[in-house]
Amino acid sequence: MDNIILGLLLICNRTIYQLRERMNKGINLMYSSSMGSIQAAVKKLLNYGYINYKEIVDKGKYKKVYCITESGKQHFFEWINAPIQEQSPKSPELAKVYFMGFSDRKNREENIQKHLLFLNEQYHALEMICQEAKNINVSEEHKDILNYQLASALYGRDLIKFNIDWFENLLGRMKNGEI
Repeated sequence: MDNIILGLLLICNRTIYQLRERMNKGINLMYSSSMGSIQAAVKKLLNYGYINYKEIVDKGKYKKVYCITESGKQHFFEWINAPIQEQSPKSPELAKVYFMGFSDRKNREENIQKHLLFLNEQYHALEMICQEAKNINVSEEHKDILNYQLASALYGRDLIKFNIDWFENLLGRMKNGEI
């Protein structure tokens, strides 16, 4: 979460609500982010001196606008330039599939159909983000930033598509009595 916030602040200064709003527009599909986790990360980044803020008055309300410091930039660039860490792919929903034999057939099918609805919503949200990103005109200096943001959205979209296909196949096998 810390490095995501630093990256977003590297693009532009933001309030906590603007950070949350930006995360809700795609990043939350890759990384879970509640307002509480954002606030905790901001507090931690402030304590490390990676960010600071200025208070402004906007429409009669006091707001804190956060910005990245030089040490925050240094920390972010150390992180972004380090090798990608290998992580084991974990899918909590597979634990439910693993034990699904304990459930009755009707519940199994209903739960998979509900999961497919959720996956399809996520897929369409990412598809919209991908389409919008293709139509954004950015300066040459920001082209790489946009291209890699698009690449991560495409990865998420394609991974969700794989899951949709897999669960549809499972549901079909269940309905055909193969499982």
